[in-house]
Formats: sequence, structure tokens, C-alpha cells
Amino acid sequence: MIRARFGMEVPAEIWIADLSQMHPETTFRLLAGAPLEERTLELGEIIGPNPDAAMDDLEAHDSIVSFESLYIDGGRGLTKYETTEQGLFTFLGETSLPPEFPLTVQNGVMEFNITATRDQFDALGDRLEESPLKYDLLSVVHSDSSGDVLTPRQREFLETALHHGYYEVPRESTLADVAATLEVDKSTASVTLRRATNRIVDWFLLSTGDADVRS
Repeated sequence: MIRARFGMEVPAEIWIADLSQMHPETTFRLLAGAPLEERTLELGEIIGPNPDAAMDDLEAHDSIVSFESLYIDGGRGLTKYETTEQGLFTFLGETSLPPEFPLTVQNGVMEFNITATRDQFDALGDRLEESPLKYDLLSVVHSDSSGDVLTPRQREFLETALHHGYYEVPRESTLADVAATLEVDKSTASVTLRRATNRIVDWFLLSTGDADVRS
């Protein structure tokens, strides 16, 4: 099983693209959504310097047919609304993969996670390649096996650092000690350990369902 995170340009015709570009410093999080006959019922979170203004513009948008403010305090607001726009769910439906919430949108770019088999992942890649939209594969891990996360070299560096107490508190060895054991310079040891650590953290957070992780 593969878990991956994508960043994708939101199609211009979807209302959230317009709204998020009106408030580029604000993050819009779709916490839940259910397509109805001709509408979509959604629960959204707005995080930013002025959630009041963003919520006002959301309520006033032509695509919004009902709106209810559930909570607002400081830099965060929670709202329930119905929209006539179903393009996002249509796009995700075409990939044969259900959306994984939350979906986040900031300044016209949506980030989302998928869990898929290799065939489904490849099919989604083909679908995105055919699309005119810009996208990035932000991270990809095999969530069912941590052994696939590290390269042999990264595993060697991590095991050496762990064995020598580099990760103990307080540390029992320095980066120079680890580098000397591996017969590499400090810069190589530092870069390899950082990349290995990032991969482990990325794999762990994705495998436990954290949607905000980014490699």
C-alpha cells in the first residue's frame, strides 16, 4: 500500500480557488464533505490573520447557497455551508480514490493525501499527467513497511549514530565521532542523517494519518 501527498493547482472554476487567492495568507481546510443531488455539504476550517473577513467572503460567494458560522476566535473559524460547486469531488471521483480529509487550500494550491495500491497510484499519476493542472508529488511512502522507507546507506548511518549514542539525551557522541566511524566528512554525515530522519518522520506521520506532513 502506498500513501502519498500531492500539491495541486485548484481548477480556476472551483470557488475555493477564487476565495483562497483573495486571502493568500489564509489556509482553508475542508474537514468533511458530502455531495448531495445538486449541491455539496461541507464542513470547513479557516486559519489565518483575519478569519472574519474570509468567512464573510465565503458566505457572499456566488457558489454558496447556505452558510452557518459555527465558531470563530482569534485566527481560526469553523463553518458549515452548502455549495453548488461539485468540481472537486468530480475530479477526485474520476481517480477512483476517495478523498482523505482534511484537504487544505492556500493561495490556489490544494494539498491532499491518498492511500492506494501501486496500480491505483500509477493510474492517478496518469490522470494528473493528462490534466492541464500543475501538480507536485510532495511525499510518497510505503505505509505498510517501514523497511522500504530508507536507502541502505541511510539505514547504515542511522544505525551507526544510534549505536554510538548520538540520539541520546544528553548525547554520548558528536557528529564528528559518527562521521569518523563511517569514514566520511561531517557534512556528508549531517546531510545523510537529516534526510534519513526526515523520511522516518514523514513515514510515521503519514502512516498515522497526519494530513499536514510535508517532505
